[in-house]
Amino acid sequence: MAGTVPDPELPVVTLAELGVLRRVAEPEPGQVLVELTPTYTGCPAVEAMAADIERVLTGAGAARVEVRTVLTPPWSTDDISAEGRRKLAEHGVAPPRAGARSRGPVPLTLSATRRTSGDSEGSGGRPATRRTLPGEEPVRCPRCGSAETRLLSRFSSTACKALRRCDSCLEPFDHFKEV
Repeated sequence: MAGTVPDPELPVVTLAELGVLRRVAEPEPGQVLVELTPTYTGCPAVEAMAADIERVLTGAGAARVEVRTVLTPPWSTDDISAEGRRKLAEHGVAPPRAGARSRGPVPLTLSATRRTSGDSEGSGGRPATRRTLPGEEPVRCPRCGSAETRLLSRFSSTACKALRRCDSCLEPFDHFKEV
């Protein structure tokens, strides 16, 4: 039953599909213990998740429900189920790229900052935005499937999503960031 609770920020997926529901146990008859790992430390949705779990389980007859927040192992976007990824894409949110977290550190080369006519602005006077890093899988548009997308903002409607735009269909969309 706890696995059927929808995520408060992304109600198209359940907590089980999102992978934040770590354990459900019944240590004694009528008592339910639920362990929950937030998508990131300090996630404001944890309290709402816990309240929703308590409501569903007490409504199903549990006399006592305890919801614990556990931070280890940390949650990863790799924990989102295939069904959760499908639902995110179906509802216009580009799911995180599978396995992106395990790629290791991103190589970085620092150099002096220079400005030339093409460096600081993209087309139409807009700031240039990166598409992908070398070797990185592109973020595909959940509407048309194009890999030609660009980052508009690192933050979107929630801290765990970024705002992107498709260069093919020109539609903006949320992308669930990989962690």
